[in-house]
Amino acid sequence: MPEQPQPKSFWKALGPGLLWAGAAVGVSHLVQSTRAGASFGFALLVVLFAANLFKYPAFSFGPRYAAATGTSLLEGYRRQGKWALVLYALLTLGTMFTVQAVVTLVTAAMFTALLGWKDPLAGLAPTVWLSALLTLICAGLLAVGHYKWLDKIVKVVVALLTVTTLLATALALPKIDWGAMEWLPSADFLTDTPKVLFLVAFIGWMPSAFDISIWHSLWTLARRRETGHAPSVKDALTDFNVGYLGTVLLALCFVILGAGVMFHSGEKFSDSPAGFAGQVIGLYTASLGDWAKPIIATSAFTVMFSTTLTVVDGFPRAIAALVARFQEPETPGQPSQISRKVYWIALVVLGLGAVGIIWYAIGGGKAFKSLVDLATSLSFLSAPLLAWLNHRAMMGSEVPAEARLSPRMIAYSWAGIVLSGLFAAYYLYVLITA
Repeated sequence: MPEQPQPKSFWKALGPGLLWAGAAVGVSHLVQSTRAGASFGFALLVVLFAANLFKYPAFSFGPRYAAATGTSLLEGYRRQGKWALVLYALLTLGTMFTVQAVVTLVTAAMFTALLGWKDPLAGLAPTVWLSALLTLICAGLLAVGHYKWLDKIVKVVVALLTVTTLLATALALPKIDWGAMEWLPSADFLTDTPKVLFLVAFIGWMPSAFDISIWHSLWTLARRRETGHAPSVKDALTDFNVGYLGTVLLALCFVILGAGVMFHSGEKFSDSPAGFAGQVIGLYTASLGDWAKPIIATSAFTVMFSTTLTVVDGFPRAIAALVARFQEPETPGQPSQISRKVYWIALVVLGLGAVGIIWYAIGGGKAFKSLVDLATSLSFLSAPLLAWLNHRAMMGSEVPAEARLSPRMIAYSWAGIVLSGLFAAYYLYVLITA
C-alpha cells in the first residue's frame, strides 16, 4: 500500500520556502523591479514572467533533491565528481562578496529612510560602519538562534511586506494612466547596449540568484533536524511553490508601483543609496499617504534585513557544507552537521570582503546603481552553469525512482539552461563589441 501522508505534514515542512522568499525579495524587487517600472513602464513585465518561468526548474531542484535523497544539492554535486564542487566553489567566490555588499548596502539605506536621516551615507565612513554594524547584528542573531531564529524572523517579515505591498499596489492602480503605458520591449532592447546591460541586471536576480537553490536544500535539511520530520517531495515542493509564487507577485507589484508613480514623470532614481531608499518609500506614500510612511519604511527595512540575514547565513552554510563534501559524503537521512568553525570563518571573510567592496566602490554613494548592476550581472553569468549542475544532480542514480524528473520536466529544465546560456553568450558579445 502507498504510504499515507502524515497529519499536518505540510505545516511541519513549511519554512524553507519562506526563507527562500526572504532571501529573494530584496534588491531584485525593491531596487531592480522598481527601476524597471519607472524606466520602461510595463514593457519588462514579459521579461519578468519569462525569467521566473524558465528559472523555476533549477530553483525547485533544491528542495526536491533534499526531500528525495535526504542530502543537500552539494552531495549531488560531489557524486558528479570533485570538478563539480570546484566549479561551484569558483562560482561562489566570484559572486558572494558583491552579493553581500549590495544587500547590506541597500539594507543600510532602508535603515536611514526608517530613521528619517537625509543622506548620512553620502560620506564613505558612515557607509562602511553602518554596513559593518548590520553584518555584526546578523552574525549575532545567527550565533544565538541558529536556524530557529532565522526561520521565525523571516516568516514575520515576509508576511508584513506582502500585506503592505499589496495594499499600496491596490491603491496605486486607479492612478495609472493605462493608455500611456508601454507593454512590450521596444525593438532596440537587444541592440541598444545600455538597455541590454539593464536587461541582464534585471534578469540576474529575478527572482534571485541560483545560489539560493543550494541554500534551500541545506535549509530543508536544517528544518528536518529542527522538527524531526522528513518532508515528502510533494510537501517540500508545495512549501517552495508558496514562496516562489509570492516573489513573482511582489515583483509584479513593484513594477506597477514604479510605473504608476514615476514612469513619464521625469523623475530619475538617485545614485545615492539613501536617496534611492527615500524614493522607494515615496512610491508607497504616494499611494497610501504620508501617514503610512513609518509602516512602509519599517516594512522595507525589515525585508532587506531579512535578505541580509539569509545571505549572511546562506553563503557560510554552503561553504561549510562544501568543505565537508570535499572530505566525505553525506549520509542519506542523517545529514551531517556542518563545521561551525568553517561556518564562522567563512562568515567573517564574507563580511570583511563585502565591507571592503563598499569601501572601494561606493566612496560617497555615487556608484550605487552600478554596484547593484555588477552584482546582478555576475549572478546572471553564473546562472547557466549552476542550473546545469542542479539538473545533473536530479538525474543522479541516488534519486529514488518515484522522485525522478518526468520527460516534460527534463525538457523544461533544459529549455531554461539553453536560454540562459544563449543570453549569457550574447551579453558577453555585447560587452566585447561595445
